[in-house]
Amino acid sequence: MQRQRNDPAARRGHTGVTGARFEPRYWALAASGELERRAAALEAMLARCELCPRACRVDRRRERGECSTGTAPVVASWNAHFGEEPPLSGACGSGTIFLANCNLRCAFCQNADISQSPQDFRGCEISCDDLADVMLRLQTMACHNINWVSPTHQVPVLVRTLTIAAERGLRLPVVYNTNSYDSLEVLRLLDGIVDIYLPDLKYADDGTAQALSGVTGYTDVARAAIAEMHRQVGAAWLCAADGTLQRGLFVRILVLPDALAGAAESVRWLAEELSPKVPVSLMSQYRPCHRAHALTRFPALARAVSAAEYHEVLEALARWNESDNTYLQPHFTLSR
Repeated sequence: MQRQRNDPAARRGHTGVTGARFEPRYWALAASGELERRAAALEAMLARCELCPRACRVDRRRERGECSTGTAPVVASWNAHFGEEPPLSGACGSGTIFLANCNLRCAFCQNADISQSPQDFRGCEISCDDLADVMLRLQTMACHNINWVSPTHQVPVLVRTLTIAAERGLRLPVVYNTNSYDSLEVLRLLDGIVDIYLPDLKYADDGTAQALSGVTGYTDVARAAIAEMHRQVGAAWLCAADGTLQRGLFVRILVLPDALAGAAESVRWLAEELSPKVPVSLMSQYRPCHRAHALTRFPALARAVSAAEYHEVLEALARWNESDNTYLQPHFTLSR
């Protein structure tokens, strides 16, 4: 099992089918009219919102639920992003669209200014036409994909926008970059729309998830969501000639201090319940952000992940994971 251990910007040799002429999955749905029907079905869910497992059941057309978001796109920023994993960023960048607000309240969120400051984005809504122009602009910048970051609460407008962008010539694969607190009903409506699923598997314990991210039942919800993603796209990758990912599943696991994420258990679950071939992106980048320093119940969150803590998860990967596409973010001490 080959691993990239030393250079976070370098891509080790991946395995996967290389597509001679790639067509995004949503093209066929757009041609048949099914993409329009999916957009309408998702928009109908806004009337009694259960887009995520919080199930606020508010009418998003008139009021705002836990995500503090209405019905129009709310975008914090967009760009050609080179900080994703190498198969996503490639040489020209991932076309990231950072959606404002979130359905989680992670105490250590590194993007809390985007995800947990809804008051800063009131009145900043844009139109679906404008967002379609953003997607097409990212395509003209030679980005390798359209990367929806934190899309869960804005799925209806994203799919509506995709119907517009596809008609105007968008041909890039769509990345669903999620915290995995997702509704199975919504994910099933995304089948055939999303090419690349990029889910976080944040926790293996519901009590920790409740304390650190403010949601109930995270473990079962996230595991069911990732299982559905796996059903849709499988564990094998479809890659472009330059090695960038065009279709597949890539599960992110952020190692937290004091094993709070249960990362080793998540690695085991993926292998035993889905497949040892599921590619994992193991992340060592945790640093205390947002409210992490103030959590007296979890003092370990005030420090970085130790080499020993990271090594424990590396051992779990060596035991359970067999994917040649698994990516290991180097630890600042282990990589010296």
